[in-house]
Amino acid sequence: MKKLLNTLYVTTHGAYLSKERETVKISIEHETKLRVPIHNLENIICFGNVSCSPFLMGFCAKNNVQISFLTEYGKFLARIQGPISGNVMLRREQYRKADNENFSADFARSIVIAKINNSRAVILRTAREKPELNQTLKKTASKMLKLLKELKEPIKLDSVRGVEGMAAKEYFNVFDLLIVNQKDDFFFHKRSRRPPLDKMNALISFLYTILMHDISSALEAVGLDPAVGYLHRDRSGRPGLALDLMEELRPYIADRLALTLVNRNQIKGKDFINSESNAIVMSEKGRKLLLTTYQKRKQDEIMHPFLNEKISVGLLPHAQTLLMARFLRGDIDAYPPFVIK
Repeated sequence: MKKLLNTLYVTTHGAYLSKERETVKISIEHETKLRVPIHNLENIICFGNVSCSPFLMGFCAKNNVQISFLTEYGKFLARIQGPISGNVMLRREQYRKADNENFSADFARSIVIAKINNSRAVILRTAREKPELNQTLKKTASKMLKLLKELKEPIKLDSVRGVEGMAAKEYFNVFDLLIVNQKDDFFFHKRSRRPPLDKMNALISFLYTILMHDISSALEAVGLDPAVGYLHRDRSGRPGLALDLMEELRPYIADRLALTLVNRNQIKGKDFINSESNAIVMSEKGRKLLLTTYQKRKQDEIMHPFLNEKISVGLLPHAQTLLMARFLRGDIDAYPPFVIK
């Protein structure tokens, strides 16, 4: 099992990353703030106006350390990595399966089933903790259960997408009820992505971006192509397979963490700012708080329902991508998506 990713997040505007012997040096206004040995890193993620020296980029590529650049509010821009060393036979099988409509529909159906189950678990968790919301939330959970029944038998890919869309609508229709604290600052009327128009959308969009990065890295580590998916079809610049696998994980990892941060007053309204384009973005302080909490969350241990062993939350993307690779190779009969128990 691949060890938990060691990721360096750089969030300070104006930071400059360079190579110093066998370390990554971070400077701000020509003052050295941090040195990190290259062997301690697997990823560097830069937010906003952060720059790197060409020598560092080459050094990181040689040592299999990916450097990713994101906007200040978490939109992916570019990634620098060394030569791809994945299994060519595995990727060829991935591409062949993507051209098979029946395979794509069946795989998409399995991850949508997991996503709906995990979304229901998030709703029912609040229903248990807040009796006054019990009836409304359980009604939505029942509607989503009916949608799950439509996925019991194989259906066409477009029909799978239709069920997923209806389930997402039901889920986000009650998402505002799951926010039980700081309602003046954090509310949820509808999903807005590009750009996020309120603080809650900004928070979950940021978390989705980080989770997608972790899944993309895990896919590349096992030799799969993050760009070629089954539920999410090919589109230039879109990591389709990473988005596929993110569907089953984001209710458990991203949505629950966002709700915890808000409901426990760990993140505040002042940690967000309005940009010139009227988009809501996280402040530097807010990003640092979120990333620190996210890293701590990744250290929590859970019992994996298929592997039947304890792993850290941060290893979930690696576990699922490893299972995906085993499935494509024919080592297991079906891909087992992650479902909360």
